[in-house]
Amino acid sequence: MNYTDTKKIIKLIKEEVVPALGCTEPIAVAIATAKAKEVLNMKPEKIDIFVSKNIYKNGMGVSIPGTGMTGLNIAAALGATGGVSEYKLEVLKNINTANIREAKKMVQNAQINVNIKDKTDTLYIESICIKEKNYAKVIIEHTHSNIVLIELNNKKIFEKQRKYEDNKFVTDKNDNVNLNVEKIFDFATNAKFADIKFILKGAEMNRTIAEQGLKKDYGMQIGKRISKNIKKGLLKDDILSYALLLTTAAADARMSGSKYPVMSNYGSGNQGLTTFIPVIAVAEKINADKEHLAKALIISNLINIYIKTSMDRLSSLCGVMVAAIGASCGITYLLGGKLKNINYAIKNVIANVTGIICDGAKPGCSLKVYTGVSSAILSALLAIDNIGASKNDGIIDDDVEKTIKNYIKINEKNANQIDKTILNIMIDK
Repeated sequence: MNYTDTKKIIKLIKEEVVPALGCTEPIAVAIATAKAKEVLNMKPEKIDIFVSKNIYKNGMGVSIPGTGMTGLNIAAALGATGGVSEYKLEVLKNINTANIREAKKMVQNAQINVNIKDKTDTLYIESICIKEKNYAKVIIEHTHSNIVLIELNNKKIFEKQRKYEDNKFVTDKNDNVNLNVEKIFDFATNAKFADIKFILKGAEMNRTIAEQGLKKDYGMQIGKRISKNIKKGLLKDDILSYALLLTTAAADARMSGSKYPVMSNYGSGNQGLTTFIPVIAVAEKINADKEHLAKALIISNLINIYIKTSMDRLSSLCGVMVAAIGASCGITYLLGGKLKNINYAIKNVIANVTGIICDGAKPGCSLKVYTGVSSAILSALLAIDNIGASKNDGIIDDDVEKTIKNYIKINEKNANQIDKTILNIMIDK
């Protein structure tokens, strides 16, 4: 692999694998509102929020760090009272008790209005902060911190050029390396440790929130219950149980308002937890050294980025299942797998978890993390024994790249109707 491609891949990882505090959809609302407040340069008395249905769906049931509350209203209010937009996905890291109290008061006084906006990119947020006759508008689109418009009192003070096709935001990918599974494997296995060891900071961050998830009664307490049942002798302390308890504990904490950040992947904290923690768990169990762990994590994270790049950033299919594909590849590498085994792992996961939907961000996402991690481990164990789903298994093709394309097609063909149905059900409850 040439030097230019190596630089581009490392740049891509560093752009898409970043720290995030709280669920990234409400956090993106907080970023837009924090920026609008900063531009307005005064405390808003009213905030109007307009979001895509995918943002709305993912903001309904997830806890906002430090508040004990759920929803986009409180996220927007916190952005206005204590958010700092330059911190991006960690926009709320400096909020204090006074900020939270003030934000809750804004919500109670109905100063925040949240509405769904149709015919937008799947990731769209428009925040308008109003004070008397003054207003500031900020629009975020396509990625969680990508500000494309800033307006103050009918005057545009910043606008990023955008392209649309069928109401979807189109990005210029000319600067990106043309990835595939073989290129990812080649890059990771031949990379110098010094060039990729930065990924271990993410491992440390996600391992930390997993430990926190085991200490408190967060969410559905899946990680804590697995740990308890291991101690009771009902479960074995093997790589499967260990990977499950650590990853679900982290998801339990994150989705229930923990103030600990996670290292995200492609704008998703749960995808970040799933690409990192199962790989870390297996590495600990087999006593892998840091270099092999780093290479495995690079494989895991790049596979997720590669597949997600061809899908909407917010999808009707559960993103954790894509992350599970990456995790399985990283685990397969740790267990001694070569490229052909990586291909088997990908086919095995896709044959297993295709069609699992995203019905919003909430504490119950830990259940889907459990499913994804289970599939990742099983698929890797089969893969290292040269067992892979065949072309007779549903959407699986002999060619791993075609298999991935088939998986992506399922999302493309059904996404809009599935999302609409899910959101209608959630709103009508």
